[in-house]
Amino acid sequence: MTAWLLEHSDAQLLLWLRQPRKLTAIDQRHPRVELLVGDLRQPRRFCQQLASVDRVIHTATAWGDPTRAWAVNVDAVKDLLACLDHQRLQQVLYFSTASILDRDLELLPEAEQWGTEYIQTKAVCLRQLMAHSLREKIVAIFPTLIFSGRIDGGGLWPTSYLTAGLRPLLQWLWLARFLRLDASYHFIHGADVASICGHLLTTPHGPGPQHWGGMHRHVLGQSPLTVNRTMAQLCRYRHMVHPPGVTLHHWLMQALVVAFRIQLSRWDRLTLQRRHFVHHPITRPESFGLASRFPNLETVLSAAGVPQRGQLPAADHGL
Repeated sequence: MTAWLLEHSDAQLLLWLRQPRKLTAIDQRHPRVELLVGDLRQPRRFCQQLASVDRVIHTATAWGDPTRAWAVNVDAVKDLLACLDHQRLQQVLYFSTASILDRDLELLPEAEQWGTEYIQTKAVCLRQLMAHSLREKIVAIFPTLIFSGRIDGGGLWPTSYLTAGLRPLLQWLWLARFLRLDASYHFIHGADVASICGHLLTTPHGPGPQHWGGMHRHVLGQSPLTVNRTMAQLCRYRHMVHPPGVTLHHWLMQALVVAFRIQLSRWDRLTLQRRHFVHHPITRPESFGLASRFPNLETVLSAAGVPQRGQLPAADHGL
């Protein structure tokens, strides 16, 4: 997104990050870039600089440790907003996750009740933002599954967890191609996320497809793709046969959970029951008259450096 703004706007960028070495997509010495190096949980260090901005993009998040997740995903967001000049501020793009929304873009009650520490804190923060005095200036962004970077860890762009997950999936594709699952999902590439958010930041603040608690909201994703179609496309891309397979019915998955004594949380069980992680409406570059750079799985796989035949490239563990 930083690279997009440097190329398509004349904005002065104030980048707040913990590890500058991970900022590889742009030249950190660019005359329109200023770095603030520090932890999001200590916003008071930079209150003077933060009070000078008129637009904010908030993407930072934490998971794994419940205490840290609450501090970063809830408390730090409130502290950040408190440091801003509310009269000067025009817009906040706040990144959440589509996992806390149902099909119609409403907040899932189960997200706060049963979710992981990440899901719970994202849901709590969203409820608080809906009641915040700045809610009319907040645009809530809900990415679906994000592809970015390369499976070998190379290139300028960071490798997303989804792209990194392609490697084990493709290594087991010889077996996975025999399975069928009635499930569906959205995905979007990081480059298309950047163009959407860049458009929202550089055009008049218009309403999103849904207006919720005074906040505009966008679920970012391409048209839904089924798991079975995904397997067929992966096989075609890798020049493998896609044979008839065994359907993983819900009762069969439940039996496997019991047979292998798999411990599932209530949130895990909910996701097994839902299976169709789709939303309406969704936002993609075409929603604003733009063109998606990565509209389908084939373009994503190519950009990720997945070969069409032969061995997968070795991972670069030096990054």
